[in-house]
Amino acid sequence: MSRTSRLFELIGVLRARRLLVTALELSAELGVSPRSIYRDIETLRALGAPVEGQAGVGYRLGAGFFLPQLAFTQEELDVLALGLGWVRQRGDPDLVRSGESALAKIDAARGSGAMPDGASPALLAAASLSRRADAEQVAVLRHAIRRQRKVAIAYRDAEGKPTERVIWPIAIVYFDEVRVLAAWCERRSAFRHFRVDRVEVRAVLEERYPGRRHALFTRWREQDRDWRSLLTISDASPA
Repeated sequence: MSRTSRLFELIGVLRARRLLVTALELSAELGVSPRSIYRDIETLRALGAPVEGQAGVGYRLGAGFFLPQLAFTQEELDVLALGLGWVRQRGDPDLVRSGESALAKIDAARGSGAMPDGASPALLAAASLSRRADAEQVAVLRHAIRRQRKVAIAYRDAEGKPTERVIWPIAIVYFDEVRVLAAWCERRSAFRHFRVDRVEVRAVLEERYPGRRHALFTRWREQDRDWRSLLTISDASPA
């Protein structure tokens, strides 16, 4: 690995860590000596990277650092291609188009020398026998999440019983077989989970739900730490 590549790799490791990481830990991860890490840290600082910390304590990358050009390793490109391949097979049309655009950029990165000439991805996504493509309402709900809009829906529970409600959509959780919408339900004044294939979107309201979606998302994550239970919960009547 060249020193330039190692500097990019070091930035990536520091960006992924929230807590201080020691030079010894960094050296073990990058396969170089702690002394090389100390030199690289000083080089990054000289280039303007806000690397906080000191020898013997640990380092972390401060907020506000942005790289205009990202350098991916071959394995990182394979991982991105794998995930985007899954999206192309199962996503709604909007996601598929975005996935194809992203894959084109990855292919361009491969062609620009990010990967060895003639290299092909080692990981490929294949649809399972129970392939389920996203329903049309997934795109509508995703856009409502981004715009933080309330949504009026009709929902059928596992027994087919319909209910009408207004929800604050905050996240769509992808399982192999189904998509589960996490939302705040005005009817119950509580978080509820809805299988998206049982949701009929009546209208995306112009009214934004109060506060910040990130704060609502955090509250939901704190309440529902066992994500696997969402599939079971969503099969029951959300009341």
